[in-house]
Amino acid sequence: MDAWIVWLIVGVLLVALEVMSQMVWTLCMAVGCMGGLIASLCGVDAGVQIIVMAVTSIVAFIALMPLFKKWHEKHGRLSPRDDRTGMDALLGRKAVVTEAIMPGMMGRARIDGDNWQVKAPGADAVVLPGSEVSVTAYDGNILTVAI
Repeated sequence: MDAWIVWLIVGVLLVALEVMSQMVWTLCMAVGCMGGLIASLCGVDAGVQIIVMAVTSIVAFIALMPLFKKWHEKHGRLSPRDDRTGMDALLGRKAVVTEAIMPGMMGRARIDGDNWQVKAPGADAVVLPGSEVSVTAYDGNILTVAI
């Protein structure tokens, strides 16, 4: 089997691995394999082909990594608030009061269709239904809100 066929097969396998794993280095190695394939077609010996493959892979990594990082930061990551789950996902969210919150007492508020028991420790007056409040903390299933 000719060396260029081996380089082609290994390159295709690395591209397939890249598609499945999304590790940038496998794509860079596949680019390096294409460099080795071109060196093979130029008729150089196996040692030079391996050196060409290694150098091409390193150059591809140096060239592609900033592009992938920039793309990943723009499209791939969630904002820090979006990756919270459970009760932590409610922190900072806005809620609409559905049952008045009396000073020192609890009331109710709705977030995304869910009705929560809430308290507003900083409120010195009644928080009327329809008012918008912000979730600042939680204790069990009771939310602490600020006006």
